[in-house]
Formats: sequence, C-alpha cells, structure tokens
Amino acid sequence: MDAESARSRLLESVPSPDGEVAAGILAACPTVDVVAGEPYFRSSLPAGALLIVERGFVVLRMAPPRMNRSIITCDAGPGRLVLPPALEEVLFALVDSHLTVISPKALDELLALPAVAKTMLEQLAVTLRERQEAIGNFGSRWHIDRVRRKLLQLARSYGRVARDGVRIDFPLSHALLADMIGSSRETVTRSLDELQRDGFVARRGHNYRLLVAPDCVASA
Repeated sequence: MDAESARSRLLESVPSPDGEVAAGILAACPTVDVVAGEPYFRSSLPAGALLIVERGFVVLRMAPPRMNRSIITCDAGPGRLVLPPALEEVLFALVDSHLTVISPKALDELLALPAVAKTMLEQLAVTLRERQEAIGNFGSRWHIDRVRRKLLQLARSYGRVARDGVRIDFPLSHALLADMIGSSRETVTRSLDELQRDGFVARRGHNYRLLVAPDCVASA
C-alpha cells in the first residue's frame, strides 16, 4: 500500500505536514490481506499495537473453551482502528479485507504528530462508544429489540443511503448476528422474520436494507 492509500483511510482528514509524515510511517508498516471466512489468530498476524482496516469488514470473535457459544467482541469497517486478537479471540473478515499493522514503534511516531494523535484518539473513541453500545444492548430482555438496535448501529456506522432505505452492504448471517447480540441463531431468525413483516428491514441473501429514513438511523 502506498502512502496516499494509507492516508485515504484513517488519516484522510489530517492536514499536511503531519498527514504526509503519517502517510510515510503507515506506508512502511506491514499489511495483511485477510481472506473472507478464514480464521486469523494473534500468531497469524505480524506483531503490532493496533490494526487499521483499510478495506473490507472484520470482526473479532471470542470462544473460550467453557462457553456454549461464541460472541463477537468487536466489528470494524474501513478506516477503523482495532486491537489485535487477544489470546482467546480470532479475527474473521466478512469480505476479503486489507489491514495495516501498526507496530509499537510506528505508533509512537504517529502519536508524536499532534494532528494524527487527535485523529487516532477520535477513532478509538468511536470504537469504544460502539463497544459500550453493544454491551448495553445485552441488557434488553427482548431479543427482537437487540436485533433491531444492532442493525441500526451497523447502518449508522457503515450504512449506505439509497433511494429505498439504508443498505448494509457487507454480508450478515443469522449466526453472525446471534454472536453479535448474545442470542441463538433460531431466535435471530424469528426476530428478523417479525422485523420484515413489520416493514423495518428487507433482506436479499446475506445483505440487509433498513426501510427507515436516514435521519431515523442517525438519531437511533
């Protein structure tokens, strides 16, 4: 990945000269092409302090030995910062993805640039806010509400406004949604059927379209 490509993701809003210096730092970092559906453990990736999703969409899945089901601990699309997988986590891409691995040394160099440090802090705050929202979603006893809220969150973060609603363009299986909200796949299937009957969502394959106004997604 060249410097301009790196800057066009996480650092696209960083002005020069910090932006140019940061692009050069990122261009020297290792990158990884993540094949959709294949597991990537910590040992599968170059050692790093942070990952940038340059293209695609990835999730971190945790499945400790004594748990009955796995859970999604983080999801991230283009331009987002994520931590490398923990010991009991595995990284999966929903579509073929491309990551930049920020080494500890590169991270120190980036944080020494004030405009870059501000941008990285803002992106980490977004990731933290989304994790807090995801954890809060577990508090609802009604699984249909969990599904609705998760779809709204994904649409707000990664949706594309179209004439017929807000599209979530990466694939979401019922099993993946179940892992995201702590429900069973069968419960998610029933909830999605009801949400489709209510006119909240439409589905084509593994892609979803929320049949709501964009401002409703933004304010949800």
